Amino acid sequence: MAYAKFTPEMKKTHTILVPNMLPIHFRLLIKVLEQFGYHMELLESSSRNVVEEGLKNVHNDTCYPALLVVGQFMDALKSGKYNVDHTALLITQTGGGCRASNYIHLLRKCMAEHFPQVPVLSLNFSSLEKESSLELSLPLGLKMVYCVLYADMLMTIYNQCRPYEINEEESKQVLDTWQEKLAKSFDSNAYLSTEKIYQEILNDFAAIPRSSQSKTRVGIVGEIYVKYSPLANNHLEDFLISEGCEPIVPTLMEFILYCCANAETNSHLYHYRDMKSTAFQIGYKFLHKKQVQMIQCIKKQGVFTPPHDFEDLRAAADKYISQGVSMGEGWMITAEMAVLAETGTENIICTQPFGCLPNHIVAKGMSRTIKNAYPNANIVAIDYDPGATRVNQENRIKLMLANAVKR
Repeated sequence: MAYAKFTPEMKKTHTILVPNMLPIHFRLLIKVLEQFGYHMELLESSSRNVVEEGLKNVHNDTCYPALLVVGQFMDALKSGKYNVDHTALLITQTGGGCRASNYIHLLRKCMAEHFPQVPVLSLNFSSLEKESSLELSLPLGLKMVYCVLYADMLMTIYNQCRPYEINEEESKQVLDTWQEKLAKSFDSNAYLSTEKIYQEILNDFAAIPRSSQSKTRVGIVGEIYVKYSPLANNHLEDFLISEGCEPIVPTLMEFILYCCANAETNSHLYHYRDMKSTAFQIGYKFLHKKQVQMIQCIKKQGVFTPPHDFEDLRAAADKYISQGVSMGEGWMITAEMAVLAETGTENIICTQPFGCLPNHIVAKGMSRTIKNAYPNANIVAIDYDPGATRVNQENRIKLMLANAVKR
């Protein structure tokens, strides 16, 4: 089937719509991409119409994240807000066997039927969709790495402040201020002064007046889109905070390191070595070094809890599951549950989207193993699909929280 292609000239004439998976991260990434000539807009819609559009335009056996992404795009294009003759869509691809790498074809088929003039772009680091991919240069790639690091820092510290803030919305104000500051820092080489910027971020959040009241800490693990996207998980973090909890959300850098580590692991398991696996090995060492630097800065300041070192996740995985289990989020979900339970976050929500078989195996399927190792682990799997009601999901979480209080 023929589909529209994004040409270099379209950078000047087209608005590129981006589905909202990680609000903090994607806002920063969009600002950086605009410096390279792309005009982008993050979609914020979260109405039921998004789900309805997804159901109309993809097969009903398609995984829930794919349904939502297609639905959000269709909802936006039909809204009348955008000139469809000057609009393009952007979707990310990991390069794995998961449908997250493959449902770009669903989206293109949908566009060919309804908006044949709208091209679909891919953002990937696996040499996929070469003809319709964002042009990734070394300067852009480096800035994107720092975007992820800074956004991870903001997300982690923001989630540790918001449940305890005395003055409502003060944490959000600091977050918004820093998103603007960081976007400007990418106009020059100022963004490379990581330790200085980390320290300033930590100090500004530490200055927020906070209650010393104890809160129930709840870890959120699962499929990457549903774990992070407020649209997909029905604003799970907001709900947990309203219930007197502190949400603990893994960083995006963990998933990126997981993808790099898998390339090295697979080359070892299947006895091959090529340029791609070597590149990912070098990339892993660089990214892990940057992650450790951020963790050390948070520890040195001493007010907030840093995210987990990815090497700790790999060590935890080796106790329960092979690192060769790399389909979808693979062994990382099991490792995240184990590390959370190990470090005192015993209440864990596994976000389970419909149609994501690998996630069900390594999350719901391995939860009993984790509970056997950590008897106090309070793990609940919450299903997210077009037919699941928000009330039912929240009631199941409330039951899990009631068990947490008893323990």
